[in-house]
Amino acid sequence: MSLHERPANAPVGVAIEHESAALHVTGHALYTDDLGVRLSGVLHAWPVQSPHAHATVLAVDASAALTVPGVIRALTAADVPGVNDAGVKGDEPLFPCEAMYHGHPVCWVLGETLEAARLGAAAVKVEYEPLPSIITVPEAIEAGAFQGAQSTLRRGEVQVGFAQAAHVFEGEFDIGGQEHFYLETHAALAHVDEAGQIFIQSSTQHPTETQEITAHVLGLPSSHVTVQCLRMGGGFGGKEMQPHGYAAIAALGATLTGRPVRLRLNRTLDLTLTGKRHPFHAVWKAGFDADGRFTALQVTLTSDGGWSLDLSEPVMARALCHVDNAYFIPHVEAHGRIARTNKTSQTAFRGFGGPQGMLVTEDILGRVAPLLGVDAHELRRRNFYRPGEATPYGQPVRHAERLTDLWEQLLTRSDFQARRQEIATFNATHPHVKRGVSVTPVKFGIAFNFTAYNQAGALVHVYKDGSVLINHGGTEMGQGLHTKMLQVAGTALGVPLSSVRLAPTRTDKVPNTSATAASSGADLNGGAVKDACDQIRARLSEVAAGTLGVHPDDVRFEAGRVFPIGHPERGLDFKALVHDAYHRRTPLWAAGFYRTPGLHWDRVAMQGEPFKYFSYGASVSEVEVDGFTGAYRVRRADLLHDVGDSLSPLIDLGQVEGGFLQGVGWLTLEELRWDESSGPNRGRLQTQSASTYKLPSFSELPDAFNVALLERATETGVVYGSKAVGEPPLMLAISVREALREACAAFGPPGRVTLLGSPATPEAVYWALDAARSAQREVAADD
Repeated sequence: MSLHERPANAPVGVAIEHESAALHVTGHALYTDDLGVRLSGVLHAWPVQSPHAHATVLAVDASAALTVPGVIRALTAADVPGVNDAGVKGDEPLFPCEAMYHGHPVCWVLGETLEAARLGAAAVKVEYEPLPSIITVPEAIEAGAFQGAQSTLRRGEVQVGFAQAAHVFEGEFDIGGQEHFYLETHAALAHVDEAGQIFIQSSTQHPTETQEITAHVLGLPSSHVTVQCLRMGGGFGGKEMQPHGYAAIAALGATLTGRPVRLRLNRTLDLTLTGKRHPFHAVWKAGFDADGRFTALQVTLTSDGGWSLDLSEPVMARALCHVDNAYFIPHVEAHGRIARTNKTSQTAFRGFGGPQGMLVTEDILGRVAPLLGVDAHELRRRNFYRPGEATPYGQPVRHAERLTDLWEQLLTRSDFQARRQEIATFNATHPHVKRGVSVTPVKFGIAFNFTAYNQAGALVHVYKDGSVLINHGGTEMGQGLHTKMLQVAGTALGVPLSSVRLAPTRTDKVPNTSATAASSGADLNGGAVKDACDQIRARLSEVAAGTLGVHPDDVRFEAGRVFPIGHPERGLDFKALVHDAYHRRTPLWAAGFYRTPGLHWDRVAMQGEPFKYFSYGASVSEVEVDGFTGAYRVRRADLLHDVGDSLSPLIDLGQVEGGFLQGVGWLTLEELRWDESSGPNRGRLQTQSASTYKLPSFSELPDAFNVALLERATETGVVYGSKAVGEPPLMLAISVREALREACAAFGPPGRVTLLGSPATPEAVYWALDAARSAQREVAADD
């Protein structure tokens, strides 16, 4: 059976609840910070933070902290036995001699209680020499402050494309960042066992990298450090790179004191210390022919990388690879560069640069449609990829027809055309309230940009009683990966889900794992789990064949029974078969491995086939805007998304719903503010809590919310025909932003550009609709 084929009556494809759902809602699910109570003598860590956005650290005097009751030790650079760096680029000192952003930890204090550690940190005396700082992207561009590689994606010759264009437009666009705001903040718990090995419980999406960073900080081989991730209370990319330093601090403290060390950031610390989604600045020029089809696109993307590189280079690479979104553009020249600013080091966030690249082109189409005299949805449709066409980086767009089919299905399901007429009638009779409706597509590539990361391992045990234990390299952050892996194992071994248990993710069971990121967790780990199960099943088939008197290829495994093909009545229990296999000295465990086939990528030339496949989707959103305040609500949203043959439909529907709402937050609500003044708080994050940083909640849910998965969408070459679901649905929220643009435009005359900020907060919406009203008054005055 090939990788994508699934047997009849299989656990995959069944809509079951999340494997920890009952634990989540009853409060019994354990997270990293819940595990410390099981250890005695735990110490608590608190940072000493820089009050400057940029300053040289001249001296650190912790002597006063040691006089605070309950303070045990202060950790400084002098205590590091290995490499004083928490990153993979060598540009993130764990204890810096130069503070690079407001709040940058320069020292950590360990105390018997969290309060003792906090008071001890306040007593540490640090001498600084303030230095000039760069806070905004325009400041960085003016100063030429860039970091990392500057990449260029090219196809054709843009000057030829512009010469062929009937219409050429130019513009700029600023895209805001986004705070991850996972429910569980960063946390690590470390202790040293009797053999001197370091054991770390960490809320991390990348246990192997947490292990490697901790090991090199301590000057130890990786085999001396074990990292376990039981589960995370959300990650969204924010725990892919940034947990490593916190784990290293906890491990260093445990090594030096001989006591367990707990490091958990409170919400304010988490907001001020950790990276965000990269803000972007785009400068673009676009050409269109007389029919409204792209002839050329020239764009320069500048991301705000913060103080260090982190993952900014691959984030930019993905942004460049998604600037086309669902549209064929014959001539493309896209430049990407990363600004260095004195802010938190911006990092991975759901979509990983893809949303920013896609939003640039969607904003272009939304702007120019009125100038071309074409409805925005029609302009988008005309530019869709067609079968046989390829992306600017050279990858064929497989199943391009699926995007068009999905689009037409959604327009029909949502009554799009009829509702456009209803909205036009409504707007004509309501001068102070306007509605807008928009439809936007999604084409998102699935795989890690870095080819080597597209691999995974698993370890599967079958015990003598027929029960099954799975270990795999993926981490669970609420997205349902563990649930899907249980279903994959149950299907591959032909046993009921009640027979399968999943062990926590840890580096001494499955080594050298990639991060659970890039929407590839189910593809990679599912392939590895299936491989391990297939090995065991093949061995068991040999044993069963002798008992049943058939060829091993004719043995079937289903629902805990093993039988000859076509003769279930002659079968035996899986448990009995395992018992027989053990007594015949048959190995009942296997290490599985999976590598995504067919990938190749030249990071310098920006050419190749970096993605296994594309996930498609589309959404229709309708909004209503108040002309006096700019306040709005989403009246209805219709989503249709391609997840192939779903491994777990209930999980996937939840991911689509949640991703969409998180995208609505990024595009309409969530606004990060730093102090850009020249005063003493320059560089300080001003949105440090839920009271100042607006998150989407139930009140932002559409009044009517219709979500469906595309049917008959098997993806060959992927485990049981499924597709990724983690990141692509976030971009479905672009339709909300474009609907807001349509509503704002309705306050003014037709045929004009409506500029809308991102995020499209009520303030931004008000300025957009007010500009439209002013244009309407000018038209009236001329008449």
